Amino acid sequence: MPKKKKSKKVKKIKKVKLRSKVKLPSKITEKKSAIPGTDEKPEIKKIKKQPTEKRIYNLKDFVVYPKHGVGKITAIEKAKIGEIDIQFYKILVEKEKLTLTVPINQQSKLRPIASINQINKCISILKTKPKIKRTMWSRRAQEYDQKINSGKIYELAEVVKDLNKNTDIIADQSYSERQLFEKAYERLKSEFEAVLKISSDDVQKKMDKALGRTNISESAE
Repeated sequence: MPKKKKSKKVKKIKKVKLRSKVKLPSKITEKKSAIPGTDEKPEIKKIKKQPTEKRIYNLKDFVVYPKHGVGKITAIEKAKIGEIDIQFYKILVEKEKLTLTVPINQQSKLRPIASINQINKCISILKTKPKIKRTMWSRRAQEYDQKINSGKIYELAEVVKDLNKNTDIIADQSYSERQLFEKAYERLKSEFEAVLKISSDDVQKKMDKALGRTNISESAE
């Protein structure tokens, strides 16, 4: 008789285990279905909001756009594209007779004009000896062009210094070399004008003196 009682207890334990196994899959599926909902919500919010940056420029501020040089903010306007309100700057680049439209959330492409200390450092760069490179001109020209369009004022000053020949005689420079020099020279000159707030002629004299081109500026007069 005691042997029959033991077999009944074993059967009951097995039934309990089976029930617990059936309940587990339903809990797992509930957790999995809850996860996708939390991922979708922040994505919708990001689309509707225009991210902003800390730097705020004002009307009539001078800024530098790497590919075009110094420009002046002439307007700060708003436009609606789809459901998104976008603010943007209108920037006039006088040297190129060009008006740029730059969204405020993409203003990382802009930089403020240099400080007086940075201008002074540029003058000291112009006074140093040019670096003579032995590489092919096509490769050097590419490097110079990248430096000009980088928007970095010290790199711009280095290009002016390296391509300066202390002469205006066309035979002493190739056409492409002269073009790059003039492009870099004018970019640097326009930033000098905006920072120092002096005339174009006075800026040219200052730069030519640092470059040792005083005879050229005097003969031009």
